[in-house]
Amino acid sequence: MSLPDYLKDTSKDFAKQLTAATSVPIDTTKFTGRQFVAGEDPMQTQAINLATSGVGSYQPFLTAAQAAVGQQAASTGPQAFQQFMSPFQQQVIDTTLQDFDRQAAMGRQGIRDQAATAGAFGGGREGVQMAEFDASNLRNRASLLAQLQQQGFTQAQNLAQQNFQNQGALAAQQMGLSNFQRGSLGQDVSALGNLGAFRQGITQAQLQADAQAARAGAYEPMGRLDQYGAGLGRLAGFGSAPAPVDMGGASPLATALSTATGIAGIFGKLYGNRT
Repeated sequence: MSLPDYLKDTSKDFAKQLTAATSVPIDTTKFTGRQFVAGEDPMQTQAINLATSGVGSYQPFLTAAQAAVGQQAASTGPQAFQQFMSPFQQQVIDTTLQDFDRQAAMGRQGIRDQAATAGAFGGGREGVQMAEFDASNLRNRASLLAQLQQQGFTQAQNLAQQNFQNQGALAAQQMGLSNFQRGSLGQDVSALGNLGAFRQGITQAQLQADAQAARAGAYEPMGRLDQYGAGLGRLAGFGSAPAPVDMGGASPLATALSTATGIAGIFGKLYGNRT
């Protein structure tokens, strides 16, 4: 079967365009490469920097909690009250006893004055009264000393107990702040990372769309030739022509092979059975 005369010029033009199109390599760099991979989003960078700078940010609170626990431990034991004893206790005791002794001396003098007034100064009655006064005075003085010491001890014990409670509360507070710091940091990093990943996904989708558009543009001449050859085959009456090739998503090699195969079939029919 010979080629109709009205298609000979058209077939030559088709062959010429096919030769020109297939002789030039397709520049795949226009739709491939790292330029079509979304880079790190600024929010992702911020999340990384925040996570890096925040490492160990809870440590001061943890250290303070450990110190508070140590102070709490120091507030226990049989001698723990010693550190809370007033440094002025002995001064208070000495001053109080001096006042007591001064009052006692005045009392002794009063007994002597009474005896002198009664004309019994130096007598046995004065001696008995003085002995009774001194005995009572010693008992009262010892009781006063014991009371003062007991007051200092009780006050120190109360302060030790209060310090134990305060340090326990401080330790709990610092541990709470440590946990809060870590939790808040983790939430902030997670939020920034998620937002950054979302925005990165949008950028990647845009880049993929650009790559597909560039790919389609690069293979558009081959697509037109494919359509050209298919129409030429139908006009020549050689049955069904090859289906058009989708240039948008096909790989370069698959597209070239498909187009070349279809065109070769057409030429085989056009020129293979000349008489």
